[in-house]
Amino acid sequence: MSPTIKDIAKELGISYSSVSRALNGKKGVSEETRLDIEKMARRLGYQPNDLARGLVNKISKTIGVIIPDITNPFFSEMVKGIIEASKKENYDIFLCVSNWDAAREDSYIKTLRKKQVDGIIVKPARDESTGIYKDLHLPLVVLESWPKVENASAISLNNVRGGYIAVRHLINSGYKNIGFLAGKEESLSSMERKQGWRMALEEAGMPELEKNVIYTTFSIEGGYEATRELLEKNPEIDGIFAANDVIALGALQYLGEKNIKVPDTIGLIGFDNISYSRLPQIMLTTVNQPVYEMGTIAFETIVDRIQKGPDAPNKSIVLEPELIIRTTTRGETNEKN
Repeated sequence: MSPTIKDIAKELGISYSSVSRALNGKKGVSEETRLDIEKMARRLGYQPNDLARGLVNKISKTIGVIIPDITNPFFSEMVKGIIEASKKENYDIFLCVSNWDAAREDSYIKTLRKKQVDGIIVKPARDESTGIYKDLHLPLVVLESWPKVENASAISLNNVRGGYIAVRHLINSGYKNIGFLAGKEESLSSMERKQGWRMALEEAGMPELEKNVIYTTFSIEGGYEATRELLEKNPEIDGIFAANDVIALGALQYLGEKNIKVPDTIGLIGFDNISYSRLPQIMLTTVNQPVYEMGTIAFETIVDRIQKGPDAPNKSIVLEPELIIRTTTRGETNEKN
C-alpha cells in the first residue's frame, strides 16, 4: 500500500495538517520542519494523490484525447504534439482510440467524464453528427467536424484550398484526366477536398466526371482497391489525387504491381505529408498539414479555456496547407532538404 500523509506524520510525530501544509507549499510550517517532512516523504516513497488534490482544487490536470486511428501517422504525429505540449503544463493525457466507431467514441466520452478530466480534444468518428457534445459541459476542442459545435473550439485545415492546389499542380504538370480517391463519402475532409478538386478542374476547363471519384476507406487497402476500380472505370486516367497519404500509398502499391510507371504514365499526389511519404523509396508528392502544430494548438486552446472558465469565448482556428512536390509527379521537387 502506498504511504500517505498520515504515515509521514506518524513517523515524525507531528500533525497531519503540518505535513499537508509543507507538501503543498503553504505557510505555517518552519523551514526545518519542512525539510524533515520532505526527507521523510522521499524515504517512504510518498507520491501525492493527484485525484484527491484535484477534488479540492476542482482541477485534475488531465485532458482526454479521442482519435479515430492510431496506426495512421497523421494522428500519431498530432498526439505527439499534444503530449509534448502537455508536459510543459504538467498535464496528463488519457488517450482513447475509437477506430472510427461512433458508439465506442460515445463510451469513451462517458468514461472520460467519470475520470473527471478537465477537458476533451476529439476528432469525431462521424462528422455529420455532433449532438453528443452539446451537453458535455466541459471545455472541448473539436478537430475537423461539421456542423460546428456551438460549445466547442474548432481546429481545422483549409481543405478546399488543399484539394485545389493538389489538382492544380497535376494540371500544371500536364496530366489531363484526373481522378479523386475520396475516402469516406460522409467525411467532411473528403467533401471539402473534392470541392477543391472540382474547382481546379473547372478553372482549367476540364470535365468533372463523377465516375472519376471513388469513395473508399482511409487505408492502404482502400487505396489499392479504389485505384483498381478507378482505372477499370476510366482507363484514360493519367493523374490521381488521393484524399490522404495512406490511400495514396495503396494506389502506389497497385500501380507498381501493374507496372504502371509513376510519374510518367500516371501522376500521384496525396494529402497530409505523413512521415512515410518522404521515405526515399516513396517520395510522394503531397499536401502538407501542420499536424504536430495542430496538436500543440489544440492543447494550448483547451488549457486556455480551462484557465479562463466557462464564460471564455470559443475559438475557430483554420490552418493553411502547403504543396510538397516530390517524385510521384512530373517536374522539379520543391521540398527543403
